[in-house]
Amino acid sequence: MNKHNSIRICAAASLSLSTLFSAPVIAANNVDQLQNLNQVEFTSLAKDMLAATSYKAVAPGAPLGLIGFDLGAELSVTKLNHASVWRKSGANISSLAMPKIHLHKGLPMNFDIGAFLAATPDSDMKIIGVEARYAILAGGIAEPAVAIRAAATRLSGVTQLDQDTKSLELTISKGFLVFTPYAGLGHVWSNATPHAGNLQKVAPSANKVFAGLNTNLGLVNIAGEFDRTGDSNTFSAKVGFRW
Repeated sequence: MNKHNSIRICAAASLSLSTLFSAPVIAANNVDQLQNLNQVEFTSLAKDMLAATSYKAVAPGAPLGLIGFDLGAELSVTKLNHASVWRKSGANISSLAMPKIHLHKGLPMNFDIGAFLAATPDSDMKIIGVEARYAILAGGIAEPAVAIRAAATRLSGVTQLDQDTKSLELTISKGFLVFTPYAGLGHVWSNATPHAGNLQKVAPSANKVFAGLNTNLGLVNIAGEFDRTGDSNTFSAKVGFRW
């Protein structure tokens, strides 16, 4: 894949996501019937939402450096553990797909910052996420990179539900030629506030583990990641540029 093709791929993905954010949505799978749920069912929905919307970096732990950046088009798909509850809430789905545009930028002293924008294709659901990361070890020929990450996300577009997440993670990675495998663990906290029926606010939380592989081919960067947050599995893939 040459540089011009890579640029076209990222540009097309950016345009597609921009369209999702700006165009009217055929709301086939909106979460807009929360009044049909009882409190236990709403808690189950909130746990699935935590897993699907919490921050996933899809990147190794090594710092990017002062002039470094990582820009990619990404797709994350979360298998929902409570599909019957989602159907009662108005969304007839068993997995939640999240197309995203993701950007990381290197800063001095082994710090990085990052953000993503996401929107689901057939609902009003949109998500913004931000992160700050510090590499305790920058990594090298003989040593791995070790980083800590703090992140937050916020759900928008769902009139009957407000939800946000906060997470803290530890990532370790080690590069071998063009390949950089990585893994990590952490914890996610969430607040889910319903605006329907007699449902009450809940604050689920969950441990998470994740592992992935970043492949840098010079003109194009490809990454894939498996994430298990609580009892939910998410698979993510990203293509773009990393310098």
